[in-house]
Amino acid sequence: MKNLFLLFFLFPSFLFTQPESKELTNITIARDQWGVPHIHAPTDKEVVYGLAWAQCEDDFKTLQEQMLAVRGKYGEVKGKEGIVFDFGIKYMGLREVVEARYEQDLSLEFREVLAHFVDGVNSYAALHAEEVLMKKLFPLKGQDIIIGYLLGLVEMSGGGKDLMKILNGEAVEEVAPKGSNAIAISSNKTTDGKTYLAINSHQPLEGWYSWYEAHLMSDEGLNILGGTFPGGVSIFHGANEYLGWAHTVNHNDLSDVYELKINPKNKKQYRFDGEWLDLKKRKYKSKLKLGFLKIPISKKVYESKYGPTFKTKKGYFSWRAVAALEIRSAEQWFLMNKAKNFEEFKSLLKWKAICTNNVVYADKEDNIYYLSIGKQPVRDVNYDWKKTLPGDTSATLWREYYPIDELPQVLNPKSGYVFNTNNTPFSSSGEADNPVETKRNQTMGFQPTGVENNRSARFMELIEQYEKLSYEDFKRVKYDEQYPSTLVQPNMTNLEILLHLDEKKHAEIANAIKVLKKWNRSTNDGNAQATLAIYTIDYLVKSLNEAKRFSLGGQITEQDCVQAIQKAKKEMLEKFGTLEIELGKVQRHIRGNVSLPLGGGPDVLRAMYSKRTEDGKLKGFAGECFIELVRFGEEGVEIETVNVYGSSAKPDSPHYTDQMEMFVDKKLKKMSLDKEIVMKEAVKIYSPRKVIE
Repeated sequence: MKNLFLLFFLFPSFLFTQPESKELTNITIARDQWGVPHIHAPTDKEVVYGLAWAQCEDDFKTLQEQMLAVRGKYGEVKGKEGIVFDFGIKYMGLREVVEARYEQDLSLEFREVLAHFVDGVNSYAALHAEEVLMKKLFPLKGQDIIIGYLLGLVEMSGGGKDLMKILNGEAVEEVAPKGSNAIAISSNKTTDGKTYLAINSHQPLEGWYSWYEAHLMSDEGLNILGGTFPGGVSIFHGANEYLGWAHTVNHNDLSDVYELKINPKNKKQYRFDGEWLDLKKRKYKSKLKLGFLKIPISKKVYESKYGPTFKTKKGYFSWRAVAALEIRSAEQWFLMNKAKNFEEFKSLLKWKAICTNNVVYADKEDNIYYLSIGKQPVRDVNYDWKKTLPGDTSATLWREYYPIDELPQVLNPKSGYVFNTNNTPFSSSGEADNPVETKRNQTMGFQPTGVENNRSARFMELIEQYEKLSYEDFKRVKYDEQYPSTLVQPNMTNLEILLHLDEKKHAEIANAIKVLKKWNRSTNDGNAQATLAIYTIDYLVKSLNEAKRFSLGGQITEQDCVQAIQKAKKEMLEKFGTLEIELGKVQRHIRGNVSLPLGGGPDVLRAMYSKRTEDGKLKGFAGECFIELVRFGEEGVEIETVNVYGSSAKPDSPHYTDQMEMFVDKKLKKMSLDKEIVMKEAVKIYSPRKVIE
């Protein structure tokens, strides 16, 4: 009995025993007053270890959720919601692609970088067992990180939507674009002779693809500050001492769906170039959490020459996406972090491994550049690539890609500016400097000439007012909350009719129509008419989605507007008792116990997308988030940033909400790339730890 009691007494210490570890004093993490990590080490790979450690300190949960999905284990934690991700990733065949090409496509040096990143995550997990969501997730491998990159690029490039179209048997519901903004202004258009860059991506405010700010410094030439995502091994867009760049999402065609012809005598064969070929069968397993149980589930898919193949009620369909076939994006981004001039930077863009996104670039030599980057397939012009393609011929099986010099781009235009707001690439500078659309775009699928959105229309209205801009002018443009003089949205091209209805024809909503006519198109948090406009536009998008009419080039009718106004009026009267209420009283910037008035609206330059809360308000969930404004001049690079909430996603951190007030007030914090300044002003300096094996 005595021995049994002793065993019971000691059991907790056995349970919580930590592995041995050592402090990595060669890696320094300096936290500034905002909690932003400034990470220094002798080598690049040691810096990346520190980045992994800092990410885990600030948002370990999100990083783990991504990796659980990558490993096909998310369903064991999140149940039905998670297993959708598990099988979606498996259906794409991402792990097979990465495992087959990992050593072949990635350099040894970069594989060592990845090894250091996962070593940092694995050590953090071992030393913080109480934060681990699932023990068998660890240890992570470098391949897992690359699969995470592929997943993000598939989503950004629209490939996931094509896959869901196959699995759902119909077109996938569109949503209002969340978008991004990027602007570069050359010195001949600024009053102080400096070159300006606005890095202004619009992303979800929280979750897998929310921005994490960091500063990376090594003795091997790495010195960059910007934004990355949880699980990112470098900065995705930001600025170093020489140059900077911003990304926005482009809308070119980077994935295709194929209908196979199946052998009537053998259902496991498909016709290709006159021959019957065997479909390769794949079987995937995952587990679904149901209460305390974990139910094993298996799914069967196939593989054709085109890629992953699925049996549906309408036949067999294959899916082929550029982003699911290219694993070098992480290495390309990492090397872009260290580029020192335009020639080096463009040589890296020629990899085409970042197979989607626009790039807006500026540097200390006063170069500005726009490129609608893409690993753009060379496709046969005899096929309609917007539709489902015949899956029985090599003529539709693309294998080659256009060089980037044949993609839409602008370098150092006379107008003195380049920009993108997810609008057509053929409107990216002054009118005389824009790229010219060619017939080749029939197979590339870029948004055609003339496809603008409210942000691009408003930007062009603003930029034309200035012969030269001051830095304060530049900020005013970036933070503009006004819709353009004519509303234009790519999926509702005649949206302007919403503001010109005849109240005499619609007596039941006459008061609401008058409010909309009174509206000055601003989404400032003090605007009392903007609230009704935002609710109405939200209902318009929902109704068009339900009717499967929310598509590029689509139009709305007067009846669409009337129905949307009716619904918006009803909701506002029920919730607020009035049709005129200051936007900031309804739309809030909320996290934890902080709730602040939030300006901005859908598709304005200061974009904000909101969803209903339980108390009937609107909570911002996507749009403006991490902002970085950069100036290159004779005295070097000047950087100001702000993040939407703070540097930490942990509720008990002082940096969980400490940038929120600054964010809503359109203020920025000054940042430095100078190591001496960083260390002098740091609030906390320490080193990460490593598990001793």
